[in-house]
Amino acid sequence: MPAPIPRQRAIPAAESGQAQTAAPNAGGPLKEEANRDTAAHTAAAGTTLTLLLIEDDPGGSPIVPELLDSSGKPIRVRTARNLTEAGRLLTDDVHCILLDLALTAPGGSDADDELAVLRHVLELAPRHAVLALTASGDAERGAEAVRVGAQDYLFRDELDGRLLSRAIRYAVERKRSDSAERRLAEGRVRAQENRRLERGLLPTPLLEGSSLRFAARYRPGRSRALLGGDFYDCVRTPDGTVHAMIGDVCGHGPDEAALGVELRIAWRALTLAGLCGDELLNTLQQVLEHERADDEIFATLVTVDISPDGRRAGMCLAGHPSPLIARPGRPAELLPYDNNGPALGLLPGARWPRMQVELGSEWSLMLYTDGLIEGRVGEGGERLGQEGMVAMVRRQLDRGLTGEDLLRTAVSEVRDLNGGELTDDVAVVLLDRVP
Repeated sequence: MPAPIPRQRAIPAAESGQAQTAAPNAGGPLKEEANRDTAAHTAAAGTTLTLLLIEDDPGGSPIVPELLDSSGKPIRVRTARNLTEAGRLLTDDVHCILLDLALTAPGGSDADDELAVLRHVLELAPRHAVLALTASGDAERGAEAVRVGAQDYLFRDELDGRLLSRAIRYAVERKRSDSAERRLAEGRVRAQENRRLERGLLPTPLLEGSSLRFAARYRPGRSRALLGGDFYDCVRTPDGTVHAMIGDVCGHGPDEAALGVELRIAWRALTLAGLCGDELLNTLQQVLEHERADDEIFATLVTVDISPDGRRAGMCLAGHPSPLIARPGRPAELLPYDNNGPALGLLPGARWPRMQVELGSEWSLMLYTDGLIEGRVGEGGERLGQEGMVAMVRRQLDRGLTGEDLLRTAVSEVRDLNGGELTDDVAVVLLDRVP
């Protein structure tokens, strides 16, 4: 009976060099995995293959001493009499292991387990291709070895150099393909989990009982991320006051995104506990100082608390751009920002004055992060800025845009003016009072 030869499987583009892959870290497990993946890739590209033979009597093996790969190059063979020797010889340039299933398993193994030695090898070399070598006619044991994790099995008595060379090449390709498919599947699962997590971390406004309309738009600057360093929230306290805020942690990585979530949750808890204004911001600064990765991290923030009748609001600015207000019969404009306090995390013992703002009977209040105003205009170095943003929103209001439509159009136009994706996070919150 001829030894079975596995069919060659298609290699995904990410593993065959047709797609770019991320560079590994300088050290640690990622580097080790990258090195072994590179060994498998170079094997397919024509580099000399290396076989590790694990057998208690390598000198008496019928294996042809001169093994050749598909290009006619000799296949290097290393021999180990036991798993201890195999561990020393199992370096990154080994592409395939040929294991004699008759080898005695390490002490303490289940005596009734005929594949105990194979299981040990698979634990020892989880990223290497493995060929099981069994006695002629013992196909059942060979097939079980494949089910356990070997790439193929071969009959010892029917082995020749040509057959073994071909089996080695196919086993390496099959292992590489299986590993690539496993990593892609794991990557998809991680991406799905991250998306669910990030969606869960975005706030759900608590405005039950309020007549105000709420809309928000969020666009992280990190590629393929759902959450950035910008954060916002809006809640209504039992006395009928509506509290809203928006903030921005400096930086764009996952650490900044996590810190933004912590500050948002802290703000909501403190607000529902009755804090506002300078007392609330001072406590938030303490949270930031304890949670930030280094002393250079800071966050800008604006908070507003709108009175139950909706006609007035208190506002605190912590190094943040002033909100925009639009009222019927009047052009949209920025709220005063003369008493702008420092960003959180910059000055110990800082104060943040609370300004009283008259809103009127009908209005739209837009809070935003600087990602909306720092995009470029055209091919030059000019930024959109607050004046450009105000002019843009005025045009959109004149067209009758409101709510979600206004925010979606504003963010889209800023992106178009920038000539492509914005590099900074963008968050925009809109509160409307319509009698």
